[in-house]
Amino acid sequence: MPSSIRVRQYQSMEHVSRDITLLPKAHLHLHFTGSMRPTTLIELADKYGVHLPEALKGGTPPKLRATDERGWFRFQRLYDIARSCLREPEDIRRLVREAAEEDVRDGSGWLEIQVDPTSYAPLLGGLIAAMEVILDAVDSASRETGLGMRVLVAANRMKHPLEARTLARLAVRYADRGVVGFGLSNDERRGMARDFDRAFSIARDGGLLAAPHGGELTGPASVRDCLDDLRASRVGHGVRAAEDPRLLRKLAERGVTCEVCPASNVALGVYERHEDVPLRTLFEAGVPMALGADDPLLFGSRLAAQYEIARRYHGFTDAELAELARQSVRGSAAPEGVRAKLLAGIDDWIAD
Repeated sequence: MPSSIRVRQYQSMEHVSRDITLLPKAHLHLHFTGSMRPTTLIELADKYGVHLPEALKGGTPPKLRATDERGWFRFQRLYDIARSCLREPEDIRRLVREAAEEDVRDGSGWLEIQVDPTSYAPLLGGLIAAMEVILDAVDSASRETGLGMRVLVAANRMKHPLEARTLARLAVRYADRGVVGFGLSNDERRGMARDFDRAFSIARDGGLLAAPHGGELTGPASVRDCLDDLRASRVGHGVRAAEDPRLLRKLAERGVTCEVCPASNVALGVYERHEDVPLRTLFEAGVPMALGADDPLLFGSRLAAQYEIARRYHGFTDAELAELARQSVRGSAAPEGVRAKLLAGIDDWIAD
């Protein structure tokens, strides 16, 4: 075959958009309640007599504009309403199983789901009982779906740091039952990262990875705080680091993975348009990324859609999407055997 024909065929193949759902990937930023299917929420709300606002019924995702106080209050109110519909162990098992099914459908081979067990403890018999229910549900869902699945316990930065220490000890206690990391979520404009340094020290000493939220609602300083005060190995979101070239270099040099959630960033008003999310800036600076869905219940899109955003709005080629998937796997807590299988699958996807 003449070389000119081979080149044209190769170029043609490069412009063929491969099926994103067939690209193996790891999902490192998915919140527990926020993973729920809208149809499931509607059924549970009917079961418990909870009135749902239209924003929680699975229509057009609301523009929450959480960058201002009113928007964040609305976001939290919607989240609290949804969480109030998880009252029995069977509700937890259903949520986890369906989250796993959705991830498998989107090509995920590994999921680290983030949960604050204190939110469910009052209705499930206490903190330890809640943790047991959650981990049993994760174990069952993993076996039923074939998805590698683990838990990241997250403290709430709106609460006292002593509560975070309690959660860190709980997380370490269950490190051999499926807990792989410790996080810090909620409004990063509240509380200083350094207030939670002892909790993260407990978690790290117990062998857990540190993955606090930072660089979403506030700027690059919150990402630096995650690195310097909490010794983060991953940062939840982290996109605002794009505003500081020195910080980008620091993230790249340390190999700190940013769990970037493009649809969430736009829905919460961090950026006005999908094109504004600085995926290219982070990628070209060498900052590892793991695209995540954050809260599909509220933002209306799951894991594969985040890769489609990178393709459609930021011009990521299939080769670049494959590299994003590799970065998600490398940033995960997956065992070496799982990593090797996923990385081999990514190579096969791009080779086809």
